[in-house]
Amino acid sequence: MAYFAYKGRNAGGQLVEGRLEAATSGAVADVLLGQGVVPVEIRETKAAAKAASGGFNITLGKPKVGHIDLLLFSRQLHTLMKAGVPILRALAGLQESAINPAMKAVIQDVRESLEGGRELSVSLARHPKVFSPFYLSMVRVGEATGMLEEIFLRLFEHLEFERFMREQVKAALRYPMFVVLAMVAAIVIINLFVIPAFAKVFAGFGAELPLMTRILLATSAFFVEGWPYMLVAAVGGVFGFRAWVGTPEGRYQWESIALRFPIAGKIIHKAALARFARSFALGTRSGVPVMQALANSAMTVDNSYIARRIDAMRENVERGESVLRAAITTAIFTPVVLQMVAVGEESGALDEMMEEIGQMYQREVEYELKTLGAQIEPILIVCLGVLVLILALGVFLPMWDLGKAALKR
Repeated sequence: MAYFAYKGRNAGGQLVEGRLEAATSGAVADVLLGQGVVPVEIRETKAAAKAASGGFNITLGKPKVGHIDLLLFSRQLHTLMKAGVPILRALAGLQESAINPAMKAVIQDVRESLEGGRELSVSLARHPKVFSPFYLSMVRVGEATGMLEEIFLRLFEHLEFERFMREQVKAALRYPMFVVLAMVAAIVIINLFVIPAFAKVFAGFGAELPLMTRILLATSAFFVEGWPYMLVAAVGGVFGFRAWVGTPEGRYQWESIALRFPIAGKIIHKAALARFARSFALGTRSGVPVMQALANSAMTVDNSYIARRIDAMRENVERGESVLRAAITTAIFTPVVLQMVAVGEESGALDEMMEEIGQMYQREVEYELKTLGAQIEPILIVCLGVLVLILALGVFLPMWDLGKAALKR
């Protein structure tokens, strides 16, 4: 998704400026309207990480508010408000008990802003790097409906789901990444140190070497002579890739390609749709209008391609189409999901059906992640086998030929 700088007027007529991440400018406008801000100007800008510092993080070493801090904040605030503790006293207690200095400072600023007469959503919006547009939109809905404590509980469940998904993906990829890195290290060591030692032995044979051996020697010579250029090319490729992915269009293209990866693509796809379904169900169940719920949900999928498809779905609904027909045009949902959407829309229980869809995708993602190692292991074994076969043929074939020549004598 892209970053958009906006200017608008709040209910008091005051000028409000800020930056949001969204799929399109229309999604930004929906979020602002949901926050009670009338947009005056919305323009696409560079990523927030590339500020005036030229892309360098000048706050290196400074503590930041993490996902777990926000998760605990939501849960504890729900518990205190449910117990009847006033919001200001609850925030004061959370500020004293906060372990992270960054989170302590954020809570203090929010509490002081509330004491100044601002609404909670407006006070939280002063920290866009901590509280996402989706989080702020849900808080504003809670303020409007009087269900603020329930909203914080639902936000906690949503954040817990996000944390669970990230941890599952990291755990599933840990073993394959270790094996791949070990293979790369082995290839580098063999080409730089092992094969050059055999090359001196083969040079004394005085005979034509087999094709596989010549390929190994040529590859090793390329590594030995060109490793500085390869290192520069690898570093340049990493920085070039990060710069490309840092642009809105580059990120969109890369994340659309990632969905077509053989094994990981379907996991990324299902995880994104699980986030969408859960956040959409949370929004509609809390009283958020469908258009705004779709715009908010697009910000939670963590995939630019799917975010744009959801935003296109929102535009179709805005033109008068049903949610089902708009979902069909996106071409990102399976027939089973579309059937569930049709039943939910017809029965008036779309939020319940979307919650079921989110749980279904979550179960599928959990299963895929649990079996990820079993799916990748055969591929890794084949790659290791091919590597060992090439080395064995390249090293032992000339020795075998030399032994046969010696026997003939």
